[in-house]
Amino acid sequence: MAISPPYPPHPPQPPQPGGTPEGGVLRHAHWWQHKWVRYGALITLLALSGLVILALVREQTGTHGFLVGLGLAVLPVPLLIAAFRWLDRVEPGPWRNLMFAFAWGACAAALIAIVANSFATRWIATATADPSSADTLGSTVIAPIVEESAKAAAVLLVFLFRRRDFTGIVDGVVIAGITATGFAFTENILYLGNAFGTDQLTGDGGIASVTVATFFVRVIMSPFAHPLFTVLTGIGFGIAALSGDGQRIRRVLLPLSGLLLAMTMHALWNGSATLGEWGFLAVYGAFMVPAFAVLTWLVVWTRQRELGTVREELPAYAAAGWLTPAEPYALGSMRARRLARDHARRHLGKPAAREVARYEAYATSLAFLRHRGRLGRAGADFVVRERELLNELWRRKDIARPALDHAARMTAPPVQVVMPPWPVYGVPGHGQGYGHPTGPARHPQHQLPHQQPHPQPHPQPHPQHQYPHPRSAQPGYSGYGPYQP
Repeated sequence: MAISPPYPPHPPQPPQPGGTPEGGVLRHAHWWQHKWVRYGALITLLALSGLVILALVREQTGTHGFLVGLGLAVLPVPLLIAAFRWLDRVEPGPWRNLMFAFAWGACAAALIAIVANSFATRWIATATADPSSADTLGSTVIAPIVEESAKAAAVLLVFLFRRRDFTGIVDGVVIAGITATGFAFTENILYLGNAFGTDQLTGDGGIASVTVATFFVRVIMSPFAHPLFTVLTGIGFGIAALSGDGQRIRRVLLPLSGLLLAMTMHALWNGSATLGEWGFLAVYGAFMVPAFAVLTWLVVWTRQRELGTVREELPAYAAAGWLTPAEPYALGSMRARRLARDHARRHLGKPAAREVARYEAYATSLAFLRHRGRLGRAGADFVVRERELLNELWRRKDIARPALDHAARMTAPPVQVVMPPWPVYGVPGHGQGYGHPTGPARHPQHQLPHQQPHPQPHPQPHPQHQYPHPRSAQPGYSGYGPYQP
């Protein structure tokens, strides 16, 4: 879809009595369509699943085994959640999505896996009259299919019902990783509790050899195993989220491909346990560690690319007056964002810092929305969503702008270049793009002399260097100014 230039700012439009800010009429919703009904049903489902899985794990491990397993299994959870939250700092998702993902993995997905795996293993043992082969087949074939499908259900639910919060690969990775962290937490309680029970039966007092070995393999060597598998499913959903509404086949096949890859890697990991100690270490060193390194690099690269999108898309809103000239640079730098929050916290307190953080999140969502619109992948609610985000920014501008301008002054390089990365009418010989306005100059005539501290954060550029709308690259656009349609 072709997007229009940003309109000049004006105060937010409050909802009209009996209608919406856009003038629509609110229709009466059925009782099952209310949010509190859906949230209540979901919370009830997760709570019941948690109680059932708690009873099942305690029955298998005993009270002492459960407590020991719980104390040991909780150790890697804060580190994994902190890592995924770090990846999500560019456009932080709501906490309720992360809480749902962890609860689904720890309660619903774990319950589905325990029940389905036990039933399938018993059925195979009865049909083949060979319990050992049933255990091997169950761990290498049945468990990967059941567990990865159960964890993928959480990613699917967020993708379908919280679509505005699911905009790309990083969102898919974070939701999938948090879900898998919850699942691994419950599974580790079961394995560690059973290991402790085994040590007790052999007469060893306290935590002995089996418990230590299980803890080393599951918590020290491979705490990332389940997140690594499910992240492949999340990447599939994330790429599907970047696809347009007309690419329905792609939006179905990509998540399925990610799920199949997750099942395959999970089966390879479980199967390595049947190859003996050296076979397990070979699979771990030759496959698991490199796969983890590659996926980590991919996610970090995607995170940096998101920051680049923020720096490229927001100057159009600065030209229209919604943002100050310094904000696109500050919002495209994680260091500048942190400095802005710290500045607001020191001078106005923690509530102001939270408002600056919300401002940064809304501005990032606005940049991603405009990027999808320029690529023709925005939905039918593009205009409504853009107006909502701009209104949220306008409400917080008095608190956020001074903090972001301060952060830009503290982090910007001494040489400022205002040459835009797209062709500009009236500047001969410069249609190839010369990088971001805060990057190094590539032509002497576009360099600004280094200035001493100035009362304003950034001087206004010459009118011919004003940022046009990104649509200027489209045929038929005159390019005489930032507002020319």
